Amino acid sequence: MNVEELSGLPPGAISHFQREGIEELYPPQAEAVEAGATDGENLVAAVPTASGKTMIAALSMLSAVKRGGKALYIVPLRALASEKKAEFDAYEEFGVTTGVATGNYESTSDWLATKDIVVATSEKVDSLVRNGADWLSDLTCVVSDEVHLIDDRNRGPTLEVTLAKLRRLNPQLQVVALSATVGNADELADWLDAELVDTDWRPIDLQMGVHYGNALNFDDGSTREVPVDGGEKQEAALVRDILQEGGSSLVFVNSRRNAEAAARRLGQVSSRELTAGERADLEELAAEIREDSDTETSQDLADCVERGSAFHHAGLSSTQRSLVEDAFRDRLLKVISATPTLAAGVNTPARRVIVRDWRRFDPSAGGMSPLDVLEVHQMMGRAGRPGLDPYGEAVLLAKNHDESEDLFDRYVWADPEPVRSKLAAEPALRTHVLATIASGFARTREGLLEFLEATLYASQSSEAGRLERVTDDVLDYLERNDFIERERQRDSRSPSEVQSTSEDASESSSGVPRERSGGFEDTLGTDADAARAFTSAADLADGDGSESATGRDEELEATSLGHTVSRLYLDPMSAAEIVHGLDDADDRPTALGLYQLVSRTPDMYELYLRSGEDERFGELYYERDAELLGDAPSEFEDDRFEDWLAALKTGKLLEDWATEDDEETITERYKIGPGDLRGKVDTAEWLLGAAESLAAEIGSEWTVAVREARARVEHGVGEELLELVSVSGIGRKRARRLHDAGIEAPADLRTADKGVLLHVLKGEKTAENILESAGREDPSMEGVEPVPVDAGAGAAVDSDGDDGNESATERERDGEADDDQASLGDF
Repeated sequence: MNVEELSGLPPGAISHFQREGIEELYPPQAEAVEAGATDGENLVAAVPTASGKTMIAALSMLSAVKRGGKALYIVPLRALASEKKAEFDAYEEFGVTTGVATGNYESTSDWLATKDIVVATSEKVDSLVRNGADWLSDLTCVVSDEVHLIDDRNRGPTLEVTLAKLRRLNPQLQVVALSATVGNADELADWLDAELVDTDWRPIDLQMGVHYGNALNFDDGSTREVPVDGGEKQEAALVRDILQEGGSSLVFVNSRRNAEAAARRLGQVSSRELTAGERADLEELAAEIREDSDTETSQDLADCVERGSAFHHAGLSSTQRSLVEDAFRDRLLKVISATPTLAAGVNTPARRVIVRDWRRFDPSAGGMSPLDVLEVHQMMGRAGRPGLDPYGEAVLLAKNHDESEDLFDRYVWADPEPVRSKLAAEPALRTHVLATIASGFARTREGLLEFLEATLYASQSSEAGRLERVTDDVLDYLERNDFIERERQRDSRSPSEVQSTSEDASESSSGVPRERSGGFEDTLGTDADAARAFTSAADLADGDGSESATGRDEELEATSLGHTVSRLYLDPMSAAEIVHGLDDADDRPTALGLYQLVSRTPDMYELYLRSGEDERFGELYYERDAELLGDAPSEFEDDRFEDWLAALKTGKLLEDWATEDDEETITERYKIGPGDLRGKVDTAEWLLGAAESLAAEIGSEWTVAVREARARVEHGVGEELLELVSVSGIGRKRARRLHDAGIEAPADLRTADKGVLLHVLKGEKTAENILESAGREDPSMEGVEPVPVDAGAGAAVDSDGDDGNESATERERDGEADDDQASLGDF
């Protein structure tokens, strides 16, 4: 099918695609159009990587916009959201606008109402539903990319419930689900009432095989000689072989440490294939990486990059990951060794993909376990891209003949496992049941079960009554912790007549007074207004409005606290832990006490205890036990006490950051990467912000203490610097230099000697921007000469040897990071 044959797209769209070199649709794309993608029909496209899934999404979304609608593109990762947003921005040339939702957990991102296409993660979309984003009711098309992640135990339930809610909210919504690896695409199509496009067509050949000895044996029976020199690793031989013909390689390993070690070794191979120009470009790239962070991980990465190699894992900062991915796509970097997270949809094509490690440590199994076929196929799908490679190769490594045959059977010739819902796992169900009640999608137990019947879990379930039993357990938990109220029905009132606990609860939890709220804010708001406004959606679900109270056993409503927990996007267990900890505090909580408290919640991935650290943090526990909030387990309860110490270790890391220990010291002390540190800080700021809201909700006297602890961890400073870092452009390093020079508050910036300020702030433009933010009448530094402060203060200012070259972490805290840098609490 030629693109000229397409209809129903905005004017200029076809010309745009032609300018991009797209004259003819790939067969899967043409099949999707014939199945109704451009006519508003639901569609499941199980199509290999590089076979045009994004074009199927684009045609569906653009046709929806042409019909006067609005489209939503759901992705699993923020990095992928940014990538897709940049891709869809090209549509602005023919009048289609794009936005990306990266606000915090409580934001409704109202500005996105003006955009034709919105890109967001599934978690962000779920939070938008909970917070009553009015513009969601305008959606006519939603695309779910990487839909197989419904099978993921951690993130899958959110995607599943979000799709169910969007479909119930907008009964005529077009749903387009995309994946390269779905073993039961027909089941997903049945669940979504969708047409199915299921094909293994690829624009270029992908050969899958196993390397053993000196030979690479492929699934089509062909063989390629790849000899392994004496003492050489298999992956090094395979990388050397493909580099010599001008291709690049991705090597997947099972841990961060292995990724870094492999990158160092493979750099010895890639460095031999670099031109003089590439070496110069790589030196510049390495300098950018070193400037981003002064940690050992950053230095190791930069050293590898100079040799044309890199590692990629979650311990890198977002800036470092982006630099590595961009350089690899440009073929400047020749090889990346990565953990499997890189296979989650980010566009990093390679001519040869090497799956070195096909086993991973599984704590539940007590050892190494084989990866799922689906995950391995996701990695293999990174091989080959049209226009870049004449073919793609995906290779597993075997140590002997028997293992080679086993790998062919286990992965090369095997189909991916079927995608199975993980919704019935109680931790996931707790969160989503509370959100479903709080946002008005269910107002009775029977209504809740009816909504859950619209999920993939219900369509796949063969165990009679299990969902009902687990749901009842969850309702019991939520009631015990004062998140919901249940009332036995006594008459035949419609659930739309359920009254809230108090008139004020709706207003306080939503932040929108009743008389001023409207639209979707009412529909998915709180309490009685939400229930009344949602009647039409319930009627649509029932067909005849049969969700009557007659014969039903319980009415359900979220308490004011329950609404707050749902809106904050907290796991109810996290909220219960925080509320209990704040109630337990007899004296003003310390920063460490609050940091350890939020580190105990399920929403914080705590650091684990390394060998010998139980003694170190056990001593810390006894030294500072009085500061810790909540009920500590007995030291004889091994597992629970170890978890308590692990949370204490995480809390101590946060305290170190908030007492201005530098990034390099912290990452070395706790054996983590810069990305890990930033992730912990981001999560802690969000959880402490949530704790502040919870403290206000329960009337705790410690709200101010929580607020200060949150501000300290956000900026990484002591209490005495909080006023200074409130000024735009001042972060932890600049604040400390200013304070040591006797400038302790924003008011001092308006009166201090400009020469002293210029000396401390080290840059005319920086100083002018900061003085303007502080409200100085004449912020200009024209003609001002730096004036050193007195000897004592000067020694303090310069004692750390700082030459003004702050890391990216510090630039972010100082307000100089790129606008699209993820803020704390963003998805």
